[in-house]
Amino acid sequence: MTRLTSRFLVDLLLRRTEAAGGFAAILARGDETSGVILVQCSDRGQAGPLLERRFSPAGYVWEAVGPADDSDGESRENYQNRRRKADPDLWLVELDIADAPQLVAEWAALT
Repeated sequence: MTRLTSRFLVDLLLRRTEAAGGFAAILARGDETSGVILVQCSDRGQAGPLLERRFSPAGYVWEAVGPADDSDGESRENYQNRRRKADPDLWLVELDIADAPQLVAEWAALT
């Protein structure tokens, strides 16, 4: 089975977000082929969950990661910085759209 590259998946997520009327940006570029994807969700500037694409026995899943309090910007930024330092291949993508986690779930179903 052919595996989609991280770059392709990120580009697809950006296009789907923009097509739905939201804002999407790459905050940090990771490995083009197999970098982990971390999505920073927000809705009109209000912080939402951080979602990470992880491999499980059932295939790829999206899980909430990071600080328990989504509104704590400093903790969130510290978490992201630690992750980037530990994994320079990590993609960090920002989505600002109503119900970003739902958009990610719909996008994940396509991949």
